[in-house]
Amino acid sequence: MQRRSFLRGLGLITAASAVITPTMVMGAEAPAGPNALSIDDAIKAITGGKSVVASPKVHLKAPEIAENGAVVPVTVEIDSPMTDADHVKAIHIFATKNSNVRCADVMLTPMNGKAMFSSRVKLGSSQEVMALVETSTGEFLSASQNVKVTIGGCG
Repeated sequence: MQRRSFLRGLGLITAASAVITPTMVMGAEAPAGPNALSIDDAIKAITGGKSVVASPKVHLKAPEIAENGAVVPVTVEIDSPMTDADHVKAIHIFATKNSNVRCADVMLTPMNGKAMFSSRVKLGSSQEVMALVETSTGEFLSASQNVKVTIGGCG
């Protein structure tokens, strides 16, 4: 008889916790992490407040019209060598209107060649795509381009 009482009590505790736990989890507010930043705050977090200069040395290639916002090809190329002692340290790609503005952060080592990065990013709507390049001398260079996202190519 004690075994049945024990199992019945265990079943009631399990059922109660199954009902209470999801409501506690669903009611909890989503944590605000590094991805919950605005474009200005994200740039400030990377640059430490230093100025960003639009540069003709940074070439951002993205389509003017993207038929599918889920897979938008983006390529960033930097004219190299910038100077003998200067090299590209990092390339950052932003989508200015996405809920997560930071699409990619790529850290590079010193190399003898052209610094470039190519990927596909997801764009939730028509917006500006921005490339931010950090050099070994602490400069921040940028380039940006507007991308119009259409549904099925019907703009």
